[in-house]
Amino acid sequence: MRVALFTNNYLPFCGGVTVSVETLRAGLEARGHEVWVFAPRFAGGAPDAAHVIRYPSVPAATYPDFALAVPYSRRIARRVRALDFDVFHAHHPFLLGPAAWRMARRLRRPILFTYHTRYEKYAHYVPLTRGLVEAAAIRLSTRFAGRTDAVIAPSQVIRDDLRTRGVDVPIEVVPTGVDLARFRPAPTAQARRGLGLAPEGPVLLYVGRLDPEKSVGRILLAFERIASIVPDARLVLVGQGTEAERLQRQARQLSAWSRITFLGVRAHETLPQCYQAADLFLFASETETQGLVLAEAAASGLPAVAVSAPGADEVVRDGDTGLLTKGDPAALAEAAVGLLLDGARRRGMAERARLVAEHAFDVRLQIDRTLAVYRAARAFGGNDR
Repeated sequence: MRVALFTNNYLPFCGGVTVSVETLRAGLEARGHEVWVFAPRFAGGAPDAAHVIRYPSVPAATYPDFALAVPYSRRIARRVRALDFDVFHAHHPFLLGPAAWRMARRLRRPILFTYHTRYEKYAHYVPLTRGLVEAAAIRLSTRFAGRTDAVIAPSQVIRDDLRTRGVDVPIEVVPTGVDLARFRPAPTAQARRGLGLAPEGPVLLYVGRLDPEKSVGRILLAFERIASIVPDARLVLVGQGTEAERLQRQARQLSAWSRITFLGVRAHETLPQCYQAADLFLFASETETQGLVLAEAAASGLPAVAVSAPGADEVVRDGDTGLLTKGDPAALAEAAVGLLLDGARRRGMAERARLVAEHAFDVRLQIDRTLAVYRAARAFGGNDR
């Protein structure tokens, strides 16, 4: 099968959608399928693999590291016609998503859409009235989903939301998979040496973008409370984003600032070492569709303390593989302290988290389910929605 993946987020940009697209590409190619990625051109990016085609792009005014694709190119359209794809798979309802839809309809090929993001939660990046942007994001993304041949939802809550909004095309729940051979438990001391961390004391970890919607400031405030009770605890944050400098300033104002380490952005293939170095994962975002880093933590045998919110609550099993809390820093801190002081309970959660990951988040399951959606869409054929 020859598959075209159209995405607004791709390497070298780091984020959950990039990881999801790369995981899908690699998994499909490992099964013998031919996969092409259509993405924006990012400034300073390394040379691409042969099957990556870049659209002309402009910098995003409100997010300097991001590029916005110009979704029209006669040269690329000619290339697409020559390649004669079996399936088009859009990963966004804006920019390159509609470009994929137009070409799929013109060529009478099926078009699928993965609803990766709660777009209304990112309205703060658009310099317009927030309420209007949120309403428009919901309306446009829902309309796009309803015009495709099938939708892939990364969690049940997204599927249910789309059904409630009136989307009547087939919707399959397919979480982004995790490579269980790479994300796995390993000796903590060895991982810490590799990261330059001291071997002693419990380590709490956050992995993700340092952007407003991730609520990383709550984690810093929670750690201030944790550090007052567990004096040898340390916090490690992995990631980069628009709030990196502000969060570092906030950290320096805390009494526990000397025990907070910002490791910066890390290539995805190096993240297993970060999870393996930690004793507990902290996550405060309430904007997730799945919470991929929570699945990676589980696969690494790392229990999580996370805010109880859609997406996260389908990965973390409260009281079994971690704890779900209210959104305030005090609740996060209380749950984390309880697990740090109860090693037996924490280790039991770690073992069960790995077992859940093996049954629910194995990348092979993602590829199997995605291929089933592709085959069903091909049998149905491109429609005229």
